[in-house]
Amino acid sequence: MAAPSSEVERQRDKERTRAEILAVATREFADKGYAGARVDEIAARTSTTKRMIYYYFGGKEQLYVAALERAYATIRALERDLDVDHLEPEEAIRRLAELTFDHHEANPDFIRLVSIENIHHGEHIAHSEALSGMANPALDVLTRILDRGREAGRFRDDVDALDIHMVISSFCVFRLANRHTFSAIFGRDMLDPKRRAHYRLMLGDLVIEYLTA
Repeated sequence: MAAPSSEVERQRDKERTRAEILAVATREFADKGYAGARVDEIAARTSTTKRMIYYYFGGKEQLYVAALERAYATIRALERDLDVDHLEPEEAIRRLAELTFDHHEANPDFIRLVSIENIHHGEHIAHSEALSGMANPALDVLTRILDRGREAGRFRDDVDALDIHMVISSFCVFRLANRHTFSAIFGRDMLDPKRRAHYRLMLGDLVIEYLTA
């Protein structure tokens, strides 16, 4: 039997409220870090209360972990759903690299959250059961690309999916996380729109050149 309309609406309101809290919490933690973020401030910027936030999430640490899970889930879903099995291995790798490039540029709070969690030595993310297996489907996509490239005799066989994931992530994270210090030292803004296409192409070229060396 279908749920009464009032029950369905309550569920929708709950989901909307939870999503709103997570969106605001993500910005608060990204801007101020785990220690500096305040649940009172998050409540003040949403249509809820501190008591309601604790009801939904349990506490500040649980809310922070939920924000991390939400941030990682977004990029992992994009990677998992990337349709590249019909492409040549080199083009498939380039598409995956470009997807990461585009996502990270469009979601700077993701980079800040990851940087903050590394400052804390990953102690909070280690408590998340959801995150422990979240990367596997995305690595499966990359593994299939690498396997096809090796079978065709075009990719080297001494690297695995995690190696390539690390190379792609390194470029994309550095470009965002070190934008201001890099600009201050070298006088170049890595997010200058005029250089965007150049860096996006560079990333794909670097990965493909390495794999085909």
